[in-house]
Amino acid sequence: MLLDGDFCFRAARRDDAATVFNITLASIRGLAAASYSRAQLENWMGERTPAFYEELIARGRMTICLRNGVAVGFVDAEPGEVTRLFVLPETAGSGIGRRLLEIGIAQARLGHNGPIRLEATINAEGFYRKCGFRSTGRGYFSHGLGGEPIEIVHMEL
Repeated sequence: MLLDGDFCFRAARRDDAATVFNITLASIRGLAAASYSRAQLENWMGERTPAFYEELIARGRMTICLRNGVAVGFVDAEPGEVTRLFVLPETAGSGIGRRLLEIGIAQARLGHNGPIRLEATINAEGFYRKCGFRSTGRGYFSHGLGGEPIEIVHMEL
């Protein structure tokens, strides 16, 4: 478990799946609303359920951020890519996202020597730029399950 000021970071556990699902949903609704259509927001999660996150957690690469014992964000990565980073809207700007990104980058570097990539939502492009990533193109989210196509920005570090 990593301690960082008021925050605590630990590996996600299977029983975190519903929490991770809810953080993702809250983040999408609260932080992406100005950048995406109502239909995209409503269908963003597609057919995902907490079970989708149980499978991701089982891979052992997801980190949860707790503030005062409450989960407020998470990051998931695989070699060469930060695949998911979501924080609760009320924590945006607090430094939690940046710290989670650092953890995700370190995880993505394990077993990988090339650039670190990610697919940023339109609303998060500026955040990733401030953290050193550069845009390499646009496309559609590739890590989802069904739903409306979600425009993203391909970025790399």
